[in-house]
Amino acid sequence: MTPHSTMRAAVLNEPGTELRVETIAKPAPNVGEVLLRVRACGVCHTDLHVIKGEVAFPTPCVLGHEVSGIVEAVGPGVSQCAPGDRVVTAFLMPCGACRFCAQGRDDLCATFFALNRVRGTLYDGATRLRRTDGTALAMYSMAGLAEYAVVPATAVFRVPDGLDLDAAAVLGCAVFTAYGAVAHGAAVRPGDRVAVVAVGGVGLNIVQMARAFGAVQVIAVGRGKLKLDAARQMGATDTVDSSTMDPVARVRELTGGEGVDAAFEALGRPETFQQAFKMVCDGGTMVAVGIAAGTAAAEVEITHMVRRSVRLVGSYGGRTRSDMPKLIALADAGVINVDPLISARVPLEEAGRIYQALDRGEIVGRALVVP
Repeated sequence: MTPHSTMRAAVLNEPGTELRVETIAKPAPNVGEVLLRVRACGVCHTDLHVIKGEVAFPTPCVLGHEVSGIVEAVGPGVSQCAPGDRVVTAFLMPCGACRFCAQGRDDLCATFFALNRVRGTLYDGATRLRRTDGTALAMYSMAGLAEYAVVPATAVFRVPDGLDLDAAAVLGCAVFTAYGAVAHGAAVRPGDRVAVVAVGGVGLNIVQMARAFGAVQVIAVGRGKLKLDAARQMGATDTVDSSTMDPVARVRELTGGEGVDAAFEALGRPETFQQAFKMVCDGGTMVAVGIAAGTAAAEVEITHMVRRSVRLVGSYGGRTRSDMPKLIALADAGVINVDPLISARVPLEEAGRIYQALDRGEIVGRALVVP
């Protein structure tokens, strides 16, 4: 292969091993697809779950699902973007044809879950990534930990010139997930009181998104001064350090004993799931956002949930085609700000190291891999 027909990518050969940068074949877009020159890829806990073997996914693979870039080429049938466009992608890449997509529920796209999340392919049943010897590499969403990525056009959106393109990468997962949880999961309204349990990349965005939707009290629950200070910067009115106090009791105290209208759990651990559920007021909503390791389960008190009409809702992301333009407009108007979320930028060769730092809890906000 010629140098121009190859690219670098961070490859996970099997769970529990380190990411290794390899030179692989440069992909090409098929019908309805877009080839991006990746500008930045966000470092997300969901990728970390795959790296550690806590979430099943085929290997060898290329991870990375929070991507911004420049359009390099478009496949047949693509008209909404053109080479040279600045774009961001959503990790939920709707097929546009299944019954859920027809209902506007892109977050439930049957094709995405059956093919991409289970088999690591795009929607013709094939991956776009191969080693130079022809070995197939599974794709987690668009496989953004690489110099180039192929993305279904349904998940590609132009970025206004006023937004930093690197930082805009987080719009595709952290901000997108927060928008779905706040707008659809809890349907936050002006005057609501909310709690956000775990203020990492997604949790910090839930904080600022809840304020954007009119919440008057946003209680950030987490561990350590740095993360809680970041939550204050993103709009939290109160903070609770769960390493030094009972977070449920403190949230109840901060709300006059009533609890919050909506509690969001953004970590995916049984203990924090239960805490968030217990923070909700009568008639309120607990929104589960964090992905758990393996088949982890949490218990809730059934009778309390029934008698007090507490809603328990799962929220995996937003509704790609309708929500992404809205949240990009919020960012462009300055209602939400993604720039303060970015705490580190590293080259592709340091992808393995930055995920290890994430695993140790050392990343505040979001780190970016910049190929």
